Amino acid sequence: MKKIIPRRQKTHSYRQACLPVKQAGFTLIELILVIAIIIIIAAAIFVALNPAKRLGDANDSRRWSDVNQTLSAIHQYIVDNKGAFPNSGSWTVGQNFVLGTDGSGCNTTCTAVTTQSACLNLTNLTTNNYIAAIPTDPVTGTAGNTDYYVSRNPGGIVTVGACDPYGNAPIKVMR
Repeated sequence: MKKIIPRRQKTHSYRQACLPVKQAGFTLIELILVIAIIIIIAAAIFVALNPAKRLGDANDSRRWSDVNQTLSAIHQYIVDNKGAFPNSGSWTVGQNFVLGTDGSGCNTTCTAVTTQSACLNLTNLTTNNYIAAIPTDPVTGTAGNTDYYVSRNPGGIVTVGACDPYGNAPIKVMR
């Protein structure tokens, strides 16, 4: 008769017995790498969007709209008043004037062109309903100094422009 030897039960090796059981989760290195990748992607998106440029472009878009609106109001006034310019007593031919109500200091704020010291007050455009309000620059304009300029040449061509555009391109319209 054969002798049956019981099988040995498996025992754990020394290595398995001494090492801690691995927990489910992420290691510190894995977390740092993921955070670093997210930061790099966020920085790339921020640079690509360039919010300062977008804001400057939006302000320039408003300036274009304001310049066109102001020029249209001036021309409507001229048509309705048989060729007379608004505030023609103060509006010297061939001179650039900043629009506004200030009596002096208007020649220090306009970087696009050289302007006269006194602002040109065209509020009669608003009182006669040619325009709801004289537009002001979205960044630096006030009612006293709108940071928009106007001029007229001897032929009656009116130019309206923005004093401080965001980009290097001038913002002005002539009719």
